[in-house]
Amino acid sequence: MIRLLGYFFGIGVVLALVAAAGVALYVGNLTKDLPDYEVLARYEPPVTTRIHASDGNLMAEFARERRLYLPIQAIPDTVKEAFLSAEDKNFYSHPGVDATGLMRAVITNLQNLGSDRRLVGASTITQQVAKNFLLSSDQTIERKIREMILAFRIEQAYSKDRILELYLNEIWLGLGAYGIAGAALTYYDKSVNELTVAEAAYLAALPKGPSNYHPFRHTDRAIERRNWVIDQMHANGYISAEEAERAKATGLDVTPRRRGSYLFAADFFTEEVRREIIARYGEDALYEGGLSVKTTLDPQLQLYARKALQNGLIRYDTLRGFRGPVDQISVDGDWGVPLGEIEALSDVPEWQLAVVLEAGENQVTIGLQPGREVSGTLSEERETGTIAVDDMQWALRHMVDGRRVKASSPAEVLQPGDVVYVEEKEDGENAWQLRQVPEIGGAMVAMDPHTGRVLAMSGGFSFASSEFNRATQALRQPGSAFKPFIYAAALDNGYTPASVVLDAPISIQVGNTLWEPKNYGGKFAGPSTLRAGIERSRNLMTVRLARDMGMDLVAEYAERFGVYDKMSRHIANALGSSETTLMRMVSAYAVMANGGKYIQPSLIDRIQDRYGKTVYKHEQRECSGCDAEAWENQPEPELIDDREQVLDPMTAYQITSMMEGVVTRGTATTVSELGYPIAGKTGTTNDEKDAWFIGYTPDLVVGVFMGYDQPRPMGRGSTGGGLAAPIFKEFMAKALEGTTPVDFRVPDGMKVVAIDRKTGMHAEAGQPGVIMEAFKPGTGPADTYWVIGDMQGSAQAQEISPEADRAITTGAGGLF
Repeated sequence: MIRLLGYFFGIGVVLALVAAAGVALYVGNLTKDLPDYEVLARYEPPVTTRIHASDGNLMAEFARERRLYLPIQAIPDTVKEAFLSAEDKNFYSHPGVDATGLMRAVITNLQNLGSDRRLVGASTITQQVAKNFLLSSDQTIERKIREMILAFRIEQAYSKDRILELYLNEIWLGLGAYGIAGAALTYYDKSVNELTVAEAAYLAALPKGPSNYHPFRHTDRAIERRNWVIDQMHANGYISAEEAERAKATGLDVTPRRRGSYLFAADFFTEEVRREIIARYGEDALYEGGLSVKTTLDPQLQLYARKALQNGLIRYDTLRGFRGPVDQISVDGDWGVPLGEIEALSDVPEWQLAVVLEAGENQVTIGLQPGREVSGTLSEERETGTIAVDDMQWALRHMVDGRRVKASSPAEVLQPGDVVYVEEKEDGENAWQLRQVPEIGGAMVAMDPHTGRVLAMSGGFSFASSEFNRATQALRQPGSAFKPFIYAAALDNGYTPASVVLDAPISIQVGNTLWEPKNYGGKFAGPSTLRAGIERSRNLMTVRLARDMGMDLVAEYAERFGVYDKMSRHIANALGSSETTLMRMVSAYAVMANGGKYIQPSLIDRIQDRYGKTVYKHEQRECSGCDAEAWENQPEPELIDDREQVLDPMTAYQITSMMEGVVTRGTATTVSELGYPIAGKTGTTNDEKDAWFIGYTPDLVVGVFMGYDQPRPMGRGSTGGGLAAPIFKEFMAKALEGTTPVDFRVPDGMKVVAIDRKTGMHAEAGQPGVIMEAFKPGTGPADTYWVIGDMQGSAQAQEISPEADRAITTGAGGLF
């Protein structure tokens, strides 16, 4: 018997050894190609890039996975306790696998055999880290064993806090949010430090299946799961019974954070920054790199720029009459449903969509789009209002079969079912004004001339309507706005503001034809000073001046200022016929405003990586001594500015002074009403296809452009002085409000001499027609009357190469 027992024992031992060997072989086979868990030490998850305005306001976030990485020390205890209660209450005591939980899960699954219930898991947080980072999500025994083995190894290599940190930053929590910081912002629009017990518990309920506990589609299920987490927090001793009951008594109160741009009116600016980051670092850096980008945007100036540009575009557009409704729907029955399906301009909240219910002789009855803001509140009711005939007077001139006709009443313009834009009047309840999206395009840029920081930029009427940025992407002819660079080149090369150039007809042979540029209006003034030429924007004088200097010199200065990378030497380009962008023009004017220093325009002040290290900064000037810890009677720190001097400071002041004359006596006198020292220049091209005004104070440069996206005439009289300058004026009135006027700084050594405005010769101060003019040392008014261009061009034709023909004949008008 004993021998028999020994025999069976031996067989059992052999079988056990064989089984153990088989298990060891099986496990060894599973572990031989396990992923290297040491990659966790180098873990860099995709993190959200955040873009901020200069005052710290959040402008936009860009991410493929909306995640903000937080070290474990920055995660509040309440949040950690909620997740531990929901996922792994024994996390800090087990070695990676919770044996008790595992046995409980096995028993439960055996009991549920044959039922439709899903298998119960027993994964610890460490196992979830192993699965999420190193393995697939396959529901197999092999993957589970590999997961457990990796969990043991991870526990031996990393601290519990590190493992929990990885888990809380990696998990997917629905609505595109990854990690606890991203989820707090996505679900509640707040930081993790602001989460309540109820909010933390709800987020902790989501890892089991975010779609199963969706806050809006499965609200009851979500609250039930959240309350279970709260009960677990109480059972584990993290919160009191009173706190638990108080938390369970609240609703989910989820307030999803909207995506895209967060700062109103900054869409064009944000999109330009997005493109620049992609160009600089690539898409992965933008959408996964966790960059922190501080831009140059001044939010208040941006609001002023948006409004001024919109008002200017609307002013022009309404003078051209009404082009018709946005859409048309049936007003039989519930008109709110089809009206609500039409998408309004999201970035023009002042306007609302409305449907015409009735059009009469003196007014129009309208129905407002449901869900839109009415008198400061969101409305789902079928709100109605009226448009008086006086509030749509401009629309009585409307388009019929391509012709503009005059209507006698609103009923001839609008019909029931027409969908239109309206804006609520300030002085009347439920009284509205008719609006339409301008067909004309335009842009505005405001820049700090000393640093090149772009403070505001509006690329059109509405980003929602058209994402095309006319400030940076539209190539347009600058017309006479280019003339200051020709005059600056002249002043830098021996001419003075009092030099006299002939303003008279000129003919230039181009191939087999004659090019005969003209002044705006067709008149000419005879011999005139350079100052008079730029103040009155004389084309004929500019052509003669460019010929006298040579187009090689003109092109050199245009390239030096950054107007063009490579400018053609054709004489027609002296009148601004070669295309450039508004951003380049504003940057070039900034050189004259800052005393001749080259500047590189920038929308970004600084970029930091996910660890806070600065990887880019726009400011390259050095300040020796600025970082001193204390004042010890050392010399005052000096900012070393080694930027290229592209223009003599004295020349910069002279051309600035001459452009002050454009504002006080020339083509932009409307701007002088601001009462501040402002220099600037208007610009209009052939057939009034482009209208410009670029002006500046000592500390702010602003450029405005208007024109159709597909260039076509804007109508006689549509000049830079009439269209662009009023927009500049409206913006500057707000931007300069409350500031003290500052004169342009006169460089040391400049002489101010009284001269006759017409002849440019010395005169007695205080006499009629006498002005004070600035001269460089060694220069002054001419002793004899000498006219540049006299006997040149008016009777004789200069031969021009055929290659110049196209540049000349395609619109080198260079008007006002």
